[in-house]
Formats: sequence, C-alpha cells, structure tokens
Amino acid sequence: MPCDLKKNRSVPGKGLEPVIGGAPVLLILGSFPGRISLFYKQYYANPHNQFWQVIEALTGIGRHLPYERRIERLMKSRIALWDVISTCGREGSADQSIRGASFNPLADLLTSYPTIRVVAFNGAAASRYASGRHLPDHIMPVTLPSTSSANTRFTLAEKTERWGVLGKFLDPAQ
Repeated sequence: MPCDLKKNRSVPGKGLEPVIGGAPVLLILGSFPGRISLFYKQYYANPHNQFWQVIEALTGIGRHLPYERRIERLMKSRIALWDVISTCGREGSADQSIRGASFNPLADLLTSYPTIRVVAFNGAAASRYASGRHLPDHIMPVTLPSTSSANTRFTLAEKTERWGVLGKFLDPAQ
C-alpha cells in the first residue's frame, strides 16, 4: 500500500459519499468505512472484507473488476451503497471503537429515491446505529451478517446464503 496505514491508526472523521444510480431498489448500509476504504475512497476496499465476494455470488459482478466497473454494474443492478454514520472518531476499523458518531440523512435519501424498497444492513452494528431512525412504511429493513473478516461467526458460504434473501429484490435482467 502506498501509505503506512499501520502507523496512522486513527481514522479520518468523514465517511464516503453514497453510491447511487437513477432508480435503486436496494440500499445496502454499512456502519462506517474502515481505514483502508477511507484511504482509497472505495466501499469495502479491505481485501479481507467479503462484501465483493458475496455480491459476486448474488449478482455476477466480478469482485476482481476495477472498482469503477463494479460500481457501474452495482448501479445498473439497482443497488445503492452508503453508511449509517457520516462522521465519527475511531481508532482502527472496529465498529466497537466508534465514538462521537454523527449520522447520514437517511430519511432525505429515501425521500429523494422513492424506488428504494429494501434497506439491507451489513451487520448488526449498522442496524443498531440506524435504530430509531425512521424508515418509511414501504421500506423493508433486513439485517444481514457483516461481511467483515472480523465476523467469524459465519463462514463465507453462510454469509452468502443469508445475503441470498436479497436475490428476490434484484432484477435478473441486469
């Protein structure tokens, strides 16, 4: 890596902008990006995070494609990405280290994109941080196992199987 992420253990406070196409149906929300994702300004940039492997299994979007191509294909599949937290302090990348969180305007995004029908939380922490935030009645919330490599409770196969519930919301023609 071009920078020494081990020396810079403190995460910058600002998260990533949403990845969203014209008419998303599914919004996947993480808690807050890890250090590697923030450094590269890419969702799920840590090669140990299994997000792109799960997405490849569900959608056929190749995890080894350049990031920009994966994002294009994700948006064509009507999938959006964002995080519950917009800013925070955190040492390292662990969700339990998050301090002083400010939250993204999720309600505004959902109002701006009424095509979104499902909000999938990538892990219990994302779901927990979003609790108490109003979701419109037409939105179905789904909490899925975190794709983080720190989540050793589930194997990759188990994570993929549980994430498979999203398949019924994806357009197979994409």
